[in-house]
Amino acid sequence: MQGFFAPVAANTRLCGARSAARLWSSTNALSAALKGLIKPEDAMANVIITLKIMPESPEIDLKKLEKQAKDKIAKFSGETETKTEIEPIAFGLKALKIIFVMNEAKGSTEEMEKAISGIEGVSSVEVVDVRRAVG
Repeated sequence: MQGFFAPVAANTRLCGARSAARLWSSTNALSAALKGLIKPEDAMANVIITLKIMPESPEIDLKKLEKQAKDKIAKFSGETETKTEIEPIAFGLKALKIIFVMNEAKGSTEEMEKAISGIEGVSSVEVVDVRRAVG
């Protein structure tokens, strides 16, 4: 019976060593960040944000609104690539969707949403999608 348990015990120690090695390698980035070797913002991921901006009425110039909103986004998250979509809502009213990438270290987008809400002709601003960028 003892001959049976020896390989099992050896395999268990080997699995434990592999787990420890995986844990050690996965904490290297965290350890480096804690030791100050890399900046916390470099250790964070990028996120893809989709904002939905509702104008007050169908008469609002969406091109002008888009430019002003993109200026606020650039001020908040830095110069970034953006994609704009226009979504028909009802009775001629169209929503402006702006998709952009920002560093997760920036935190909440609440400050930027308030700034965009302050633009003349904006009824509401809402984050409708947040995704972590891979790679």
